[in-house]
Amino acid sequence: MTSPGPESFDVVVLGAGSAGGNIALGLARAGRRVALVEAERVGGGCKYVACIPSKSFLRSARARHEVRGLVELGATGVPLFLDDDDLAFRSAVRRRDELSQHRVDTAAADEVTAAGVELVRGRGRVVRPGVVAVDGRELAYADLVLASGSSPTPPDVPGLDTAATWTSEQALSAPDRPASLLVLGGGALGCEAAQAFARFGVRVTLVESGEHLLGPEQPDVAARLADVLRADGVDVRTGTTPEAVTAGATTPSGATIPAGAITPAGAITPAGATNRVSLSDGTEVTAARILLATGRAPNTQGLGLDLLGLEEGGALTVDDHCRVVGAARTWAAGDLTGIAPYTHTASYQARIVVANLLGGDRVADTGALPRVVYTEPAVASVGLGAERAREQGIDAVTARVDLDGLPRVNTEGAGGGLLVLTADRARRVLIGASAIGPEADSWLAEAVLAVRAAVPLDVLADVVHAFPTFGTAYEPALQELAEACSPAGAGGA
Repeated sequence: MTSPGPESFDVVVLGAGSAGGNIALGLARAGRRVALVEAERVGGGCKYVACIPSKSFLRSARARHEVRGLVELGATGVPLFLDDDDLAFRSAVRRRDELSQHRVDTAAADEVTAAGVELVRGRGRVVRPGVVAVDGRELAYADLVLASGSSPTPPDVPGLDTAATWTSEQALSAPDRPASLLVLGGGALGCEAAQAFARFGVRVTLVESGEHLLGPEQPDVAARLADVLRADGVDVRTGTTPEAVTAGATTPSGATIPAGAITPAGAITPAGATNRVSLSDGTEVTAARILLATGRAPNTQGLGLDLLGLEEGGALTVDDHCRVVGAARTWAAGDLTGIAPYTHTASYQARIVVANLLGGDRVADTGALPRVVYTEPAVASVGLGAERAREQGIDAVTARVDLDGLPRVNTEGAGGGLLVLTADRARRVLIGASAIGPEADSWLAEAVLAVRAAVPLDVLADVVHAFPTFGTAYEPALQELAEACSPAGAGGA
């Protein structure tokens, strides 16, 4: 008796996150036979343990912070009573979990299956060209889409594996408020977590190995964010790295027990454990929890990509149609591509893949993908800063506007900020923008459109903004750039 052959599909998609889920839905709704393979949650991390819970948590922390400033805003004559930080944290956790659907993917799974997608639970692996296996079940495909996302990459620090640590996913699903928190990594995730936990009364230390926060972003914008975090009580340390971790807690009798162990009374120790971390600047930090926010790596291991002539363990190179370079009829989208690892990037690439698999010829333009840190105030950027532009041979010119005197900032009592615009002098177009300021994640959309569409500086400088809005910050900067990039303005910067 012969075993049945593989089930046949037009497309097999590995990974049901923002990229894979949208691709499967788009193709199935267009009549294609699609198998969607996922071992964890349909919808990926964003809905359940990343974007949605983190923004919920940040909003709760912001609201608590705003109450503390109501007297200054003239909303009350005397300070209002705020309850205990632990009680408030538990309330924030309830809201976070409701908005993230308690990390249950039933609704998302039902949506894809209702569209006609064959949802296959498990880990998929290419077993030969044209065939993926999932727990012994074989799925044949005409086209393969790789969209398996990324995973946290913990730093290599002696003793860290014995400490009470959190990945970002664990921090955004855990119910407990630690007495103290050490955040390793000063990128978007690390900065957002540091502010949110600090505003709920947690003693927070943030350690970043680079000379400033936010890696390649505008240094003076990053410096402003460091000042904001310090004002919130975060101990921000840049230019330093963890060198060793000693984990454990001390009982009343003085005996040391390992973090995570269960005491005779039955209590689990991590929330109260003391992790001692030695830093490269010669100091030591203690914290009940250590949040690992040092980066993520594409999930390309174990997919059988070697059978397609591809290397595992790094980002996949894709062309401007999102086809994987070096593998026939293979596509990739999302974090696997190493291109701006954001949910909106994954969703954009999903649209490109769907259009091309349906016979189109759509090209992805990733030069104007926004980058946002959802602290308060927010940091938002797009395109190139002057230094990176000059490295590419562009004659870049910049203009800066301090938001501290902006009328809308003053009426909002929002604390000011900074806007930095970068233009290409030869082409006379905006090529980059970076800002820190209230609601910058929203009003930077003007710069995103300007960069994507290569709107001439003269047109941008002639735009009228409603007064008083945050958008009026653009006007002096754009007028300065238009003048500096005119033939008569050559030599300005």
